[in-house]
Amino acid sequence: MQSIFNNSLKVAVVATAFATVAYAACPAVTVKNNRGITGDATHNVFGLAEFEQKAQCKLTFSENPNIKALNAKIKGNRALPPINSRLPAEPMVVAPYDSIGSYGGTLTGISNATESGTSENIAYRHVNLVRLADDFETVLPYVAKSFSVNDDHTEFTFELRNGHKWSDGVPFTAYDIEFWFNDLVSNPNIMKKIKNTWKSGDTPMTVKATDADTVVFTMANPRPMFLQELSVTAYQAFQPKHFFAQFHPDHNPKANEIAQKAGFKDGYEVINFYYGASDWKDVPSPYLKDPSLDKVNALPGKRAVVPTLESHLVVEDTKDGRRVVANPYFFVVDTQGNQLPYIDEIREVYIKDNEVTTLKMVNAEIDIKHQNLNFAMAPALLDGADKGTYKVYFLSRPSHYAFAPNLTHKDPEIRALFEQAAFRRALSIAIDRAEMNDTLFFGEGNIVQYTGFSPSASFLDDSLVKSRIKYDPDKAKAEFATLGLKDTDGDGFYELPSGKPLNLTFVFQPQGFPAKGAELLVQALNDIGFKTGIREVTTDEHRNAMSANDLDFISGGRGNVAYRLNATFFIPPYGGFFDTPNGVSWGQYLDTNGAEGIKPPAWAYKVIDLQKQMSQYAGDTAEYAKYARQIATILNAELPYIGLFQSPIPFYANNEVQNVPHHILAKGVSPTEPRHSVPFGGYQYYLKR
Repeated sequence: MQSIFNNSLKVAVVATAFATVAYAACPAVTVKNNRGITGDATHNVFGLAEFEQKAQCKLTFSENPNIKALNAKIKGNRALPPINSRLPAEPMVVAPYDSIGSYGGTLTGISNATESGTSENIAYRHVNLVRLADDFETVLPYVAKSFSVNDDHTEFTFELRNGHKWSDGVPFTAYDIEFWFNDLVSNPNIMKKIKNTWKSGDTPMTVKATDADTVVFTMANPRPMFLQELSVTAYQAFQPKHFFAQFHPDHNPKANEIAQKAGFKDGYEVINFYYGASDWKDVPSPYLKDPSLDKVNALPGKRAVVPTLESHLVVEDTKDGRRVVANPYFFVVDTQGNQLPYIDEIREVYIKDNEVTTLKMVNAEIDIKHQNLNFAMAPALLDGADKGTYKVYFLSRPSHYAFAPNLTHKDPEIRALFEQAAFRRALSIAIDRAEMNDTLFFGEGNIVQYTGFSPSASFLDDSLVKSRIKYDPDKAKAEFATLGLKDTDGDGFYELPSGKPLNLTFVFQPQGFPAKGAELLVQALNDIGFKTGIREVTTDEHRNAMSANDLDFISGGRGNVAYRLNATFFIPPYGGFFDTPNGVSWGQYLDTNGAEGIKPPAWAYKVIDLQKQMSQYAGDTAEYAKYARQIATILNAELPYIGLFQSPIPFYANNEVQNVPHHILAKGVSPTEPRHSVPFGGYQYYLKR
């Protein structure tokens, strides 16, 4: 076993060569009772050879007795071969938290809608090449069997598990990864532009399969935190070539003909039908896009979803909810050789009413919930917890709530007002955060200002984190007056300097901003003199409106730990579709080299330059801190976002769900920010009922 430590990037690489071991029954190793056997870097995962050597045993593999029936629900899958033929030669071995589980049952989750509050339900099944360990620091192999990094952090080599298979039984190889990047991510017919996750500076990485089990990612400049970022991103670094290539015009000369016979314009439209023009998995599936499955059934293979490497895959997707079933080819086993996951199915129901959601949790009708919960639910959840049917934890997170006037508003006169930092600074002191904190979080929130980073970052101090947060309405009004704002008609609300009415609307979605918080913020805006209405929309509607530059105000979470902050968050519009972008027309200007959009101000270019320097250093280095502090100082002065507060978030766990890591949850650290690293191993949950 070899460990590599690169500054803040703590990396564990599992060796694959061990001496031959005696053939004996393997002990039931768990985190609770490890029997003296611990995984690499003291974590609960092992390579197969590593576990057998340490435990002096030989694993034999077992399958879920319901797996054939579950496989029959996967549209397009064929009859299953034996378990040994479905697992890779070296499956990942996991020590469950508390006990070896039992198979079966349906776990029940709850969300608002597709793409709204669904993250923990997705995280149960999510996989990537690497994962973040339960310490939220160490990067471990996951889909990859092992990995290595060169000295200057420009070359990342991943070794795959020989014999690993997609959920349809077709081999997964390095060529799938090469295809994902070169033919999907880098093709403008599929993805409009390459995400900053896959770049160093302005230059996209290169991806090359050197053989079926080895792939190399090469960066033009150092990316010392790339593996940590990869371990937590929702974007998976692979897609099934065998599935998508049949519809890809560059790979199949008959792709367009196949597509048109099924009612599509061309092969690219078929790919986007499945892939969603996004590498985010929570886009509506063909089950939702094509409920009759007429198009699906007219395509080769008649598959309703893309083959996956995840623990579960979608078999039902409607406006009312989603159902997933266990992947019969999942590559993970427990320390007794039982193929995971234990749970047969996950049923996710969609309910938009927070009161109904709370009632269902109090009545123990839900199994796990975290995203979209808010502190206002705390009293009811805590009262219900006294019955002993579930547990509630209150977890902190590194990001914070923020809002902002739209920096590139479509109305030129409103834009001229909003783009002035003096206006945003005055607006910041017009908000009574203390009152909001008392009402929303019973005074338990942490009032903070925006800096672009997590407020707890070591290179920040109160001169930045606590700047312009003291409520001072008189000073705010005086500053608004210097900007030409007046109440010319005496109705208590400002008009624009031209005399035109200034009527605004605060549009929000409750996944990103608490409804009661939106009400209080809108009341504050009206009280200070800005006539502002309020409208709640769905998560998808809000994202579309932000991306289309159609909102008066932006709202949601901002700031994070270093490895979650790639260039996307420091280059206009300061976030992607699933974030909280602001300055959309600035981003358009940069994307088109000035052909479209509005040129960003000088300070925005300065931040871009500093981020390029910062990204070449690990997050705990003095060099990173130097550049980060400079960025924070600029953003704190310009306030492209106005900080509000950090708040604890409830985490709900039904006592019927076993192997929930209560020992980790009790520490109060939220998995929401690194939720897609799957640090809590949903594949090892099982149901007591």
